[in-house]
Order: sequence, then structure tokens, then C-alpha cells
Amino acid sequence: MTTINFKREISDSFDSAIARITKSLGTEGFGILTRIDMHSKIKEKTGKDIVPTVILGACNPNLAYEAYTANSDVASLLPCNAVVREIAPGRISLELAAPSGMMQILGDAKLTKLALEADALIRRAMDKA
Repeated sequence: MTTINFKREISDSFDSAIARITKSLGTEGFGILTRIDMHSKIKEKTGKDIVPTVILGACNPNLAYEAYTANSDVASLLPCNAVVREIAPGRISLELAAPSGMMQILGDAKLTKLALEADALIRRAMDKA
């Protein structure tokens, strides 16, 4: 079975957890390209409430370049999403997409191998956060 994401729960405030994972991803060469405050958008568009949830679009430019030049179809699978979700006051779920799981969709062995390198970086970032 393919892993589509890595998860970890931490004790922290919501905003601090976002800062922690952003910094931790940065130490592994990932920058944040996008931020979607999902709970705010859901409220704005539907009037409904969900728990505080932020989706960060994380990208390692060197790995993205290698992947893109190997197979430009990869562009639709970039960037990797990092989800920060409050599951209870002071309890945060960190959920980071597994690049290898996404790359297997394309059936390209070279991309899957490259994505395994990205998996290792993302796991290290998650462990540090």
C-alpha cells in the first residue's frame, strides 16, 4: 500500500505549529509557496465552521527542477502540501504529503526514486518540528 502522507501530533498552539513546520521544512530546503487558511475560506464560501486548518504549499526547488525536467507532467502534482490542523486546544496534527505516493501516480520509476529522496527530507522536517 502506498503512503500518501506522513502524520504526527504535537503539543503546541496553532500559530506556533505553523511557524515550527515552516522553519523545519526550511532547514531541509523547502520553501513555502502558498498558504491557504482553509477554515477561513470554508467559512467565507459556505458559512460553515471547521477546525483551524492551514494548507502550506511546500517546494524544494532543486528537487522540483529535477522532477520537472525528467517529466513535465509532474507539475500538476507540485507543490507538496503540508497541513496544520488543530485537533484540540493545544493539540496539532501535522500532515505532510508523501512525494513518493504522488509520483507513483505517473508510473515513472525515475520520478518515484527522486520522490523517495524528498520523502526522507520531509520525514526529517516533520521529526524536527
